[in-house]
Parts: sequence; C-alpha cells; structure tokens
Amino acid sequence: MPPTWLEVALNGAWTRAAQPRIPVSVDEIIADGIACVRAGAAIVHLHAYDAATGRQKDDVELYARIIEGIRAKVDAIVYPTVKGFTPAGAELSLMGPERYEAVLGLAERGLLEWSVVDPGSINLATYHDIARDRPGTVYMNPQSDVCIGLAMAERHGFHPSYAIYEPGFLRLGAALAARYPKLKTPIYRFMFSKQFTFGFPPRDYALDTYVTMMREYAPNAPWMIAGLMSDVTPLIAKTVALGGHVRTGLEDVRLGCERSNVELVDAAARDIVRAGGTPATAAQVRAALAQLRAT
Repeated sequence: MPPTWLEVALNGAWTRAAQPRIPVSVDEIIADGIACVRAGAAIVHLHAYDAATGRQKDDVELYARIIEGIRAKVDAIVYPTVKGFTPAGAELSLMGPERYEAVLGLAERGLLEWSVVDPGSINLATYHDIARDRPGTVYMNPQSDVCIGLAMAERHGFHPSYAIYEPGFLRLGAALAARYPKLKTPIYRFMFSKQFTFGFPPRDYALDTYVTMMREYAPNAPWMIAGLMSDVTPLIAKTVALGGHVRTGLEDVRLGCERSNVELVDAAARDIVRAGGTPATAAQVRAALAQLRAT
C-alpha cells in the first residue's frame, strides 16, 4: 500500500476569538508547523496573520518568512491560502486578480510547490446561524478567478490544491485543468461538514460518491478528505483502504477544539497506521506526484 499523505491546516481565517488554540504570529506558526511535521505531517497549510490585530493578513513577506522558517528545520510541502475575505457589511467575498498577489510573489521566489485554487462558489451558512436568521457569506470563485490561479500554477510550476465543497467543483476543476497542457496534477480535497450546509456531511456514502466521480473525471489525480467545523476521523480507515489521503488541523475541526495541531496530527497519524497505512514523508509525496506526471 502506498504511503498516505497527511496534511495539517494550522489556523484558517477563524481568529482566536473563534478558535483559541490557533497559531497567529510568524514564530508561532513556524513552531507549530515544525512540530506537526515531526509528528507525521508531510504537508502544511496556513494563513498568515497580523499579530497586532489578530486578523488574517495575506502578505508575501509574512508568508515567505513562515515557509522559509519551517523548511529551514524540516522537509515539508508548505503552502498558503488566497485572499477570500468578506468586506464588512457585505455578503460576497473578494474576487479578482488581487486575490493571488501573495501567491504570485511566492511563486516568483520559487517558494511554492502547491497553492490554493478553489474551482467553484458556495453559500457558507451554518445551521446555527440559519436558526437565528443570520446571513452567511458567499465564497466567490468565478471561473475567471479559477483560470487566473490555474494559469499561474502552469506558468510557475506548482500544483493546484482544489477544495471540493460541492460535487460540481470536481467536474469543473477537472474540465478547466484539461485546458492547461503543462499544468501539474491538481490535488482534490473533499470538504465535508456537519455544521455548514454545503456539500456532504462526513459519511461513507459521500466519500463513495466522490471517489466514484474521481474515477470518471480525474482518474489519475490524488485526493484527500478534509472539512470545515467537522471531524473526518470516521472516514480515515476507508480513505486509507481506497488509496486516499488525510487532512486535519485547527482550521478544519470544530470551533473551540481543546486539542492542539500537534495532537490532531498525532491522532490522525495513529489512525492511518491502525488502518494499515504509513504516513508519507514530503519526499514520498513529491515522488508520487512526479510519477503521476511521468505516466
């Protein structure tokens, strides 16, 4: 059985008001990333923060310091997010080329192996807010934005990391990827949630549906399970058996989680081993992706 990739999503855009244990400062994010890699993660995803305000700040210099800081101590695939915030008083999130400014700056410095390119738009609404008549937000990824990200990935040689919130994201992502002949293989990340109303909850039937779609639309691409405000642990054994991969971390789990990122990674790594798998190293992830391109 090939090694199972384990990714950790360190913080997200939640802020400590919603997820108190996330790392925020550059030094905190670097230390957490290093510790998670030593606990079994091969891939580290992060959002940069302004330590003074405690809010997300998509600044190329912050991202570069973090990526270089983690890589100075451990071998890992480290990648950022793209801008996607919702302006105060608005319902629609940011759109347009400026979303990729930090990604472009990192790519031009040769610091990116992967980066976020999300192929679709969704309503982000929780059952909790709906019951209180509170509006959610619309996470916007129009096709033109997706194409900006894919063209950048092709030009600079990094892998698109697709968050698949809805089944249609998978089909659109595969169709658009085919339009870029030199694009490196996208990684498809199935997003599950019990608290949000998008897509599927973390259930066996949902995983089966996504895997069946992958065989039809992107048969050679790697995939992994993840979520927002969700526990995908019950799906790990089946994912390992089917040849998929796993993401965990304080961006993904329920808000107010008492465990640290390192504890979450350690638990997921042990679940992978119990399922008969072995957590991959970053070198093994790169080798697997290189083999996909060769075939």
